[in-house]
Amino acid sequence: MLDALLAPLLSLDQRRRRALARLPPGPLARYLATPFPDPARDCREVEYLSLDLETSGLDPRRDRIVSLGYVVVRGLTIDLGSATHRIIRPGPDHPLSEASVVIHQLTDDTVASGDSLFEAFVELFAALQGRVLLAHHAEIECGFIDNVCRKVCGAPLVVPVVDTQWLARRSLERSNRPYNGSSLRLFNLRENYNLPRYNAHNALSDALATAELFTAQLAEREAKKMPLKDFLRRM
Repeated sequence: MLDALLAPLLSLDQRRRRALARLPPGPLARYLATPFPDPARDCREVEYLSLDLETSGLDPRRDRIVSLGYVVVRGLTIDLGSATHRIIRPGPDHPLSEASVVIHQLTDDTVASGDSLFEAFVELFAALQGRVLLAHHAEIECGFIDNVCRKVCGAPLVVPVVDTQWLARRSLERSNRPYNGSSLRLFNLRENYNLPRYNAHNALSDALATAELFTAQLAEREAKKMPLKDFLRRM
């Protein structure tokens, strides 16, 4: 209860150090031991990890992560060599559903050869060290990762976040342009920048799509200085 009350009053780095002090050695502690990028740095000089999670539903407490994909972004450059896609092997309490077969195009054989959730998250936190998490509608990614952190490590997720959907909504509101929920969807926003259409419901494709959208959002800005703190979303 006290942590929930204090969190809004603490800076992101204070929350990082506070969480680190309570953690035993492990992947989350190694991630938190690396300082976050300086919020005063120009956002084009910072590294990001564009992440997408495909899940069996929208409730982190009840649904599970089906797959994850991510790619490193350095300013306006996407490092395709860093692209990673992991299928998560379900536990005995979460068998492969018919919806996952249809929506995510996964088969029993594909899932059986996948990674455990722990293995995938060890790799994810190593890739995230020293970088900013980049996602579209980041509540989903942060909610599911936070749930894993609390269950496995007994600590909340603390991470700097840039949310391309939030950036788009803020831009529309500041210019008094009307919008609805559909117009803020990833692939509808990409059409505004004449970006190519990818197949949906593939974690790596969506992570790449988010990375491309973000670089387009940055490229359209004419400001000489763009400090990272102006792009970070408090989660």
